[in-house]
Amino acid sequence: MDIGIHIPSFAWPGGPPRIAPDLARLVETAEEAGCYSVSVMDHYFQMQGFLPVEDPMLEAYATLGFLAAHTSTVRLRTLVSGVTYRHPGLLAKIVSTLDVLSRGRAELGIGAAWHEREHRGLGVEFPPVAERFRRLEETLRVCLQMWSDDNGPFEGRYYQLSETLCSPRPLQAPHPPIMIGGLGEQKTLRLVARYADACNLTARDISIVTHKLEVLRGHCEREGRDYASIRKTILYSGAAFARGDYEAVVEDLREYAALGVQEAIVMPIGPHALDIVKRLGTQIIPQATAL
Repeated sequence: MDIGIHIPSFAWPGGPPRIAPDLARLVETAEEAGCYSVSVMDHYFQMQGFLPVEDPMLEAYATLGFLAAHTSTVRLRTLVSGVTYRHPGLLAKIVSTLDVLSRGRAELGIGAAWHEREHRGLGVEFPPVAERFRRLEETLRVCLQMWSDDNGPFEGRYYQLSETLCSPRPLQAPHPPIMIGGLGEQKTLRLVARYADACNLTARDISIVTHKLEVLRGHCEREGRDYASIRKTILYSGAAFARGDYEAVVEDLREYAALGVQEAIVMPIGPHALDIVKRLGTQIIPQATAL
């Protein structure tokens, strides 16, 4: 099993002047520790209810470009971009740029979006949930066409592109992996089966993940998709990790690995994030790699 880190907060000691050097040190340490991936949130505001909404929140893809310059092996992604945040043609162009500049390490993490306050706050359209899912499917189709040999027009219900030229093309073939995040059984997991290379599930309880993977398997059967071809990842937020009981974390991961989960993503939060990442390299990653 691979281990990734997710950076959900930049409210570190020293304030904004320390964000760049501390972030660089954090991701360099993560790479040295053997982490498979580094991801950032894609939000305009910090998530209310998680941390204070006024806390620092960096623009995701500018941040990933910065991380690309300070790393050489870790995979780079958002976890995950809301479909409403960027026009799909622009999103495909941004991910292509990240892939070229990171030498083939970019992934497209995407979902249907949910944080209404930040949309209203910055004047970004926030359609009803059913429309957001329709836009998500259309966006996936746009990105796949942008990353193909087809430079022709795209005519959708919500998006019309007169030409889908994307130069330079991503370095990864056939395209950067697409990860769809979310637990929704009727829409999200169906879109995973139809379009995605990976899913991301929030792992609050192993029984929930077990059920969601069975739902995904059913969608794959109906879509004619090989279930094994989809990379299964979890955002792991177990109590054992929060209290620093890394032996218990490894036991949790053993159970998830038995379900077929291939990557567990953890969140080192707070002023001791760097120390947490260092301990990943000594107390979790070697054991997880063997699972």
